[in-house]
Amino acid sequence: MGSINPPFVVFGYGSLIFKPPPHVQSQTPGFLKGYVRRFAQESHDHRGTPENPGRVVTLIHKEDWDHFSGSDAFPDEDIVWGRGISYTIDPAYEAEVREYLDYREKDGYTMETLHVHTIEDEMENITIHDCYVGRPDNPSFIGSEPLDDLAQRIWASVGPSGPNKAYHLPQEYLYRLAESVRQLAPESFDSHLFALEVRPRMTT
Repeated sequence: MGSINPPFVVFGYGSLIFKPPPHVQSQTPGFLKGYVRRFAQESHDHRGTPENPGRVVTLIHKEDWDHFSGSDAFPDEDIVWGRGISYTIDPAYEAEVREYLDYREKDGYTMETLHVHTIEDEMENITIHDCYVGRPDNPSFIGSEPLDDLAQRIWASVGPSGPNKAYHLPQEYLYRLAESVRQLAPESFDSHLFALEVRPRMTT
């Protein structure tokens, strides 16, 4: 008998949480250890334009983030570490979904394989899944910015996928991500994300 290819499972930690890929067969909440989720990636094609890029999240290893931002004030004990969802894709549509995701994540993101932790029957399991990550050496990586400046950039940015900040529109990014993370894992806390969520609202 021939070997059976493993299913295509992609881990989402940003917009994939609230806007999943097509042809999902199942989904499982999971998290990463040793990583932080940061608005450290420019968006020229979804949440901004080449002239006025918006900001979107990427995953960065905690040790790498310390190198880029020694002044990042958020606590190491946050239990988020890229909290997200693992989506298992219908094998009949794997090629189509890969093409869709490659296009959707084309602005600086590359596919990596990461160890995703899940909790089942009060037991922690580790599986290896694909994940799109904006590595620090990609052209769209912006690194650490002062939180107020970052919030203003998110507030002002508009792109083909809609405003960065709009709260009542289906395309918004920051607020839907914050709300989705709370719904996904009420016990978790993402200091960076939740601090940004408050700042743009204060500017209205």
